[in-house]
Amino acid sequence: MQKNTARPLALGLTVLGALARIMPHPPNFAPVGGLSLFAGARLRGWQAYLLPLALMAVTDPLVGGYSFATPFIYASFMISVWIGTRLRSTENPFAIGGAAVAASLQFFLISNFGTWLGSTVTYPHTWSGLASCYVAAIPFYGRTLASDVLYAAALFGLHAWLSRSVAIRERVAAQAA
Repeated sequence: MQKNTARPLALGLTVLGALARIMPHPPNFAPVGGLSLFAGARLRGWQAYLLPLALMAVTDPLVGGYSFATPFIYASFMISVWIGTRLRSTENPFAIGGAAVAASLQFFLISNFGTWLGSTVTYPHTWSGLASCYVAAIPFYGRTLASDVLYAAALFGLHAWLSRSVAIRERVAAQAA
């Protein structure tokens, strides 16, 4: 007998999170990092990886376009999905919070490396230029970290609550006896 892999609740919450990207928000306070983590944890296979990529490809022209760093940003979100796959069997808030921090940190490192690599004037291609790029990005990291933690908490929390009351087939953790 084939296991049912349909996850309408997880897919619906992921799409809802995606819609938040086109709503007005402060710079670097977007749902994509938390959503990528959630997609990796609660969606299966290609859906988990396709959703954040499709979200970015569709909304980038609406919210600011593309840059040399775009492939690095997209790759970073794929890493966040991979990190999320490590959360498939847990609802532990500490594990989810730790994963959100790790996802946010790797996004900071990879996206700013892409910015430095693509820079022709602002940051010279030296160790000093790379360090300057990372230092200049620190103020933006706080918002990225906050949004990743907040959106991950909201998505995982809603899923945990709704999977206990509405979509019981999507429940991750067994109920305590």
